[in-house]
Amino acid sequence: MHQMNDLRRIDLNLLVILDVLLSEQHVTRAAERLHLSQPAVSHALARLRDLLEDPLLVRQGRSLMPTSRALALAAPLADALAQMQALLAPDRFAPVSAKRTFRLAMSDYGAALLLPGLVHTLRREAPGIDLLIIHASREGMVEGVLNGDIDLAAGVFPDLPAELRSTPLFEEHYACLVDRASLPEGDTLDLPTYLARPHVLLEMRGSGTPEIERALTAIRERRHVAISLPHWGVAPQLIRGTDLILTVSSRSLLNLDHQHLLAVPPPFPIPTFAFVLAWHSRRGGDPALQWLIEQVENVLS
Repeated sequence: MHQMNDLRRIDLNLLVILDVLLSEQHVTRAAERLHLSQPAVSHALARLRDLLEDPLLVRQGRSLMPTSRALALAAPLADALAQMQALLAPDRFAPVSAKRTFRLAMSDYGAALLLPGLVHTLRREAPGIDLLIIHASREGMVEGVLNGDIDLAAGVFPDLPAELRSTPLFEEHYACLVDRASLPEGDTLDLPTYLARPHVLLEMRGSGTPEIERALTAIRERRHVAISLPHWGVAPQLIRGTDLILTVSSRSLLNLDHQHLLAVPPPFPIPTFAFVLAWHSRRGGDPALQWLIEQVENVLS
């Protein structure tokens, strides 16, 4: 309650500036995002410090680190601004004249599936909407949506916090990518071969693919990971001409060199999973965001 009383003593422009400063933790970047001069943002920060009787952001290297007071203000501030935006937003969203920037988080797998169709739609129907694509781990995506740094996150999120909302985009299953010549017995991969051969693991900041490891644990087996990568781009090239196996989402294997590479089912059961789009519940009243969610859904419909 104390924090909300503080917020009521500050005009809306200062609230907006504080919200962006807490997100960017950098005066110059905040000024660019707000379309203000750097001195204007610095002056606003000085006023906020005086009104709230707290430094709010303390310089550490090239960034500004939030104080404990600023961190306590961040959530109620974001909620208050989201409610104000929903209150003042027009009942109808006009894509053709809209001017917005949305921050979308997704892996390169998600980007390959979503972005070509989504970008074509935006250029045709909403050319004033810009996209900032963020690459993060599952945990980083969820945290970004929670703290307001990310508008939408596309990915696999088995356990979303109660504050987030989601819609499923499709159901996905795993497949194994191998060099076609490495399976002389045909187009199937048996369990002894799978376990005997080395594997490529795609992971980012330790998030890995826990579904595969859990499935192996369920049959009391383990695999040997010879190469661990944080990104998809080069992974298929590592398979061609080697005995390596890459177990990944099947849709990521659709446009590969199938003359030399072969996608086969895993030789043990791995549960399917839902690929979803997630956003914060406080953004539910933003008609522009809801329109964008509908466009993402249409891309995969």
